[in-house]
Amino acid sequence: MEDTLLHHLHTNDTEALKTFLFTIEELPLLQVFTSLSANEKAIVFRLLPKDKALALFEALQPTAQHHLLRSFTDEGATEFFNDMAPDVRVRLLDELPASVTKKLLQSLTASERDATNLLLGYERETAGRLMTPEFITLKKEMTVEDALAKVRLQAREKETIYTLYVTDQTKKLQGVLSLKELLIAEGSQLIADIMSHEVIYVATDTDQEEAARLLNEIDVIALPVVDRESRIVGIVTVDDAIDILEQEATEDMFNQAGLADVASNEADRSNVLINGNVWQIWKVRLPFLVITLIAGLLAGAVINEFEQTLESVAAVAIFIPLIMDMGGNVGTQSSTVFVRGMSLGHIDLSSFTKYFLKEIWIGLSLGLIVGIISGVAAAFWQGIPMLGVAVGISLVFAMTLAAALGFLVPFVLIKLNIDQAAGSAPIITSIKDIAGVFIYFVSVNALLGHLL
Repeated sequence: MEDTLLHHLHTNDTEALKTFLFTIEELPLLQVFTSLSANEKAIVFRLLPKDKALALFEALQPTAQHHLLRSFTDEGATEFFNDMAPDVRVRLLDELPASVTKKLLQSLTASERDATNLLLGYERETAGRLMTPEFITLKKEMTVEDALAKVRLQAREKETIYTLYVTDQTKKLQGVLSLKELLIAEGSQLIADIMSHEVIYVATDTDQEEAARLLNEIDVIALPVVDRESRIVGIVTVDDAIDILEQEATEDMFNQAGLADVASNEADRSNVLINGNVWQIWKVRLPFLVITLIAGLLAGAVINEFEQTLESVAAVAIFIPLIMDMGGNVGTQSSTVFVRGMSLGHIDLSSFTKYFLKEIWIGLSLGLIVGIISGVAAAFWQGIPMLGVAVGISLVFAMTLAAALGFLVPFVLIKLNIDQAAGSAPIITSIKDIAGVFIYFVSVNALLGHLL
């Protein structure tokens, strides 16, 4: 499917692409869409049918929504903005700059602006901010036939019609019934006779996570939201509840690890590295590569200082890559373990010393195992026992240091609010290469002095 879509894109076959997009289901489309370039996304999105485009847009993350909206013309953006569900629109507005928010709000029709301002009037992370005002209400004195007529009339405009709410003349919530119950009832029956009086609801100021958990526990499609006078003002739908539970679970995990700010910073930096222009990416990555370049030159200078050693015992040069590479592998493993453990909440930064000392011990134990094996192999291979000892000592030192740096460097970078994703590996590589080569030649000189 992805190959077909890309083929139509690359051959500029607009009509074939439009026909193909019409046949794709929403979930596979979302999976393919996220892998496209910014320009390809804009082309595909403009060719989608409006209903499918809206559904796809709502499934995207707010940052991705913002980038996509920027690719529209002003007229296209405002038209599409008007077609969004109010709750989706509000979540997008929360992520946009104030100037853009003001401009988009002014572009809305009067009814859509009222619906949006209603939600914006509630505190963030409450049920009032999460809810959608698109629902259907009935009156208990209505007949089933009249109620069905109203549902048919409003169905296209509402987010969900599977749960219907019964109110009095002042919009106070009195009952609830499902669309199925309405469909199987006799046309002459009154809504009062088939509705349930036991309605579970939340208030507009209820925490959004609490509302989402309640909806999940009672296993319904939507949960009504009422104001202080018990008037229904919106509903929280199950898809919004799932999004909130996932979001809150991630936030809780980072908070437990003391990483709430780190999570936000990492998300921003990741967005720059993935979606930023070349200059922005250079600014993040190039400085660390310059550090590695300088370190490589320094490591070369260390080797040059021991040129006489290499001329006297040529076999010494054979094991330089081994010492540098093994240290690099351990450093990469350790930094990966640290970052993953930190992200998943397994490492608490307030107890960093405990994890740091444990990693040093792990690096030392791995270094001893690899050092003994490599030292014995080097001694038998070259027939110089002391060269094997020098190789073993150097590997123990290099691997222990690399393991320590694998935890220490990203920790320090996080504390200094520097991008650890781009900076950890170059810094670890630089330090362990210089130190590893230096200790190797010092060991060789100390143990093989009689051959020099």
